[in-house]
Amino acid sequence: MKSPAKKTKPALPPSLNKFIQALPKTETHLHVEGALPYELLRKWKPRDYPANPVFHTPRHRIRKFERFDEILLGHALPWFTSADRYHEGAKAIFAKHTAQNVRYVETSFHLAATTFLKIPPGEIAAAILAAAPRGLEVRVFVGMLRNDYHGPMRAVIDGIADCDNIAGVDIHGLETMPTEAWTARVWKRMRAAGKITKAHAGEFDGAARVREAIVKLGVTRVQHGTRAIEDPEVVALARDRGVTFDMCPISNVRLGVVPSIRKHPIRAYMQAGIRCTVSTDDPLVFNNTLSGEYAALATEANFTAAELAQIVRNGFEVADLPDARKKYFLCEIDALVKE
Repeated sequence: MKSPAKKTKPALPPSLNKFIQALPKTETHLHVEGALPYELLRKWKPRDYPANPVFHTPRHRIRKFERFDEILLGHALPWFTSADRYHEGAKAIFAKHTAQNVRYVETSFHLAATTFLKIPPGEIAAAILAAAPRGLEVRVFVGMLRNDYHGPMRAVIDGIADCDNIAGVDIHGLETMPTEAWTARVWKRMRAAGKITKAHAGEFDGAARVREAIVKLGVTRVQHGTRAIEDPEVVALARDRGVTFDMCPISNVRLGVVPSIRKHPIRAYMQAGIRCTVSTDDPLVFNNTLSGEYAALATEANFTAAELAQIVRNGFEVADLPDARKKYFLCEIDALVKE
């Protein structure tokens, strides 16, 4: 008896591959520690980092956040030990972006690193920004856990409002932890200081956390939002409040949030009137690229060139850029679609 043939993913037509490469893209959901290129670790300590780690295999799934955190921190923490290391890591990360014709990046670093490394947040942000090559606009955010506003971290968090080189704040980490009362107060204060506020929600917890992020924290930028689809009222709330979902389809599949790209809710959200962007989240763990995210949507979910272009437009529409600069990129996208 013959063994059943393995299913292969459909190939991306060369014309669509060329189109994806030509699109000026944005990356609006990227953790700098989670984006450290694995080959940098290999070059640094080849004996410690094997050529083909099991978590990079396409079929590998990480079902628990704790296991994901273990892989991420186990590989990132040995590298990120100084501002110089943040600079070197960011330089390698951004080189990958420019190779994919990415023009705008919003990336966050884990704020707790400032306490155990004893480096001010502004210094880490400056190191990351200095790594940006010409032609790539970068905005740096800080990410923090839901229980970080205690001890020495309280003053660090409060001081972010005065850091001119930090664009905004994000709450991340184990989503099933309760969101403490301080978060809404601090997020409101950050917006008053001109910062952009984000929140991870609807990834490892359900639609109620997306509602909480929108209603209680007042954010219009939800990182993921994937499980909002479980409650039509939350989908309608996100649409009515003009909320953007900064989505990471491959991450969602690899973490078991959705079973496949084909069953990812991004198209349903777009059809419902929610602005969605596409990013990579943590390429160190998932071995994904931004162009690969678009290719996966095209080959596995039958996204058209026009749909892919709309996702790119969405990224520039919410980008922290002057209106004239946004218009420039949007016109470039429109010209590519017409071609």
